[in-house]
This record gives sequence, C-alpha cells and structure tokens, in this order.
Amino acid sequence: MLKVKLFAFIVLGVISTSCKDDENALKNLFSIENPTIKPILKLEESIDLVLQNKENKTIDSVVYYINEVKIGSVKGNEKLPFALSNQKLGNQTIKALVYFEGQNIDITTGFSIYASTEPKILNYKIINTYPHDINAYTQGFEFYNGVLLEGTGQYKESSLRKIDYKTGKVTEQIKLEDKYFGEGITVLKDKIYQLTWKEKTGFVYDAKTFKLEKTFPYEMEGWGITNDGEKLYMSDGSEKIYILNPETLKVEDYINVYTNGAKIEAVNELEWVNGKIWANVYQKDAIAIINPKNGSIEAIINLSELKTKVTKHVEIDVLNGIAYNPATKTYFVTGKNWDKTFEIKVE
Repeated sequence: MLKVKLFAFIVLGVISTSCKDDENALKNLFSIENPTIKPILKLEESIDLVLQNKENKTIDSVVYYINEVKIGSVKGNEKLPFALSNQKLGNQTIKALVYFEGQNIDITTGFSIYASTEPKILNYKIINTYPHDINAYTQGFEFYNGVLLEGTGQYKESSLRKIDYKTGKVTEQIKLEDKYFGEGITVLKDKIYQLTWKEKTGFVYDAKTFKLEKTFPYEMEGWGITNDGEKLYMSDGSEKIYILNPETLKVEDYINVYTNGAKIEAVNELEWVNGKIWANVYQKDAIAIINPKNGSIEAIINLSELKTKVTKHVEIDVLNGIAYNPATKTYFVTGKNWDKTFEIKVE
C-alpha cells in the first residue's frame, strides 16, 4: 500500500509540474510591454494596451484589468488607449486575459504612478510660544470650539485631554487603560475619535461631555486620523491613508501618498485644513500638505528649527501635532515630550 501511495504521489507531482510548465509556455507567447508603459508614469500621461504576439497566434479578444478592475476589452489585438488621470498614485498591476485559438491565459505587468509636480517649499513665522506638558507624548492635536484637544501615547500613560493652550495646563483628562497605546484624534459632528497603535481599537467620545460612547475595531495599526466634515481619514504608518465611513467605521477607500519622486511612508498625525490633509511624517520634523483626492504631496514645511527651541532631555522625541485654529487662522504645532507649543503662520 505504501508503494502505491508513493507511486500516486509521484504521478500527481509529475502531472502538476507538467501543467505548470504548459501554463508558463502559454504565458510566454504574449507580453504587454511597449514604450508607453514605463516603470514610472504621471497622472497626466496615458498608456497603450496592446500585446506583443511573439508567435503570431490568432487572438480572438483581450480583456484588460488594472488592479483587478476591468477597464475595457478589444477584438483581436487592437490597441486600447487608457488615460491615467483617474488612477490612484502608487503601484499598478495590468492584467490581460487573452482568448486565442480555443484557449485563454492571463498575463501581467506593472508600473507606478508618481505625483505630477515637485512639492512647493512653504515658509512659516512663529507668532507665539506657549508652554506644553513635557511629559505628553503627543499623538493627536485638534481644536474644538476654541479648546485645544490632545491625545497622548505610551503604554500606561495614554490619555485624551482638554488643554488651556495659553498656559499648557490640562483642564480635563481621560486616562486610557494601561494596555492601550493612544494615537491620533479628530472631532467630527461633536464626536471625538481616538485611535490606538497596535491594539486595533478605536474610541468614540461625546466631545462636549468627554463620555465614552463606544469602541470600534480596525484591521491595521492606528496612527493619525482627521476628517473632511463627512468622512474619516486614517493613517497606519505606511504610505496609505484610509477613508472610513463614520457611521459604520469601515474602510471605504484609500489613497497612496507620493511625491514626484518617491513613495512617502510613516504618514503620522493628520489635520484637515481648507480641503487639504496636513500630515506629520514620523522621524521627519516637517509637515507634508497632501491632496486628498489623489495622495500627491503638494507642499512641504520644514519645521526642524523648532526642535532647537525646546528643552533637551532624555525623553524628547520628534515633531508631532498639528492643530489649525480657524478663529485665528494660525497653526499650533508641538512634538512628543516637547515643553513648548508654537503658534505659527504659514506664508
């Protein structure tokens, strides 16, 4: 019986290998490469989808997909032009499902879309300097009805706070359970949303009473969060910013953050300002201004000088915290364990 099983196993292995070889041979009959499909493209460009038919097989039709979304089909091997203007930035996978001579096979290739233009460099001016709790590991920063809210991190130290920004004093505080590492916060329709880092748990509070109303799960790490008045935008430390429905708290879409020359990862604390996403990038003492429609970084503010103006100590960390005050049209920025908050005007 053992010999029979061994023989069957060997035969099945041979058949499987043979089938794989046959499939690879079919795939090698065609390719999608052509001069319009360059490794890096921009949104204003377009590509021509047409097969290289290496052995002049009779092609009945071809169905094309980008990132598993069908974009069109052609009879024979006709050219299918495709504009990239509505695509997300980032990696793209083209798949061609080829029907030929009673058979079909799918082949793939890929390219990346980067932002069209180089980010502008914006200048800033310090308007005021205020005290900030040197022990606050700042993760979220946002104004609500003239009051500065702050979410802090670190296990056993995470909190949600109301701050008198002129004195730096905490006027009200909720301490998270020790098992949570607090992350970004945002306020939408009188609800405060607070993320946690690796615990994949978010909290929803009544913004007026600070009462916890519910928790919600998510699948990625929690980093930064903001909103456009209707949807929530959440970062997870990658180049992605996810768009969530605030009622279901489920991901509905996402954007990828890119410049004209690179993918930008570690997108951290977020703030929505005049139709754009302002973002800290972890380990970078700068703010990136992001187009929320396509993820392109349109401008950068270099705030590295601010760190030279705060007290140096063992626990000091990077710039993190952006709060736009609509009453003054100025920006309040701070860092993890910084003893100062800076009110700045961007020029």
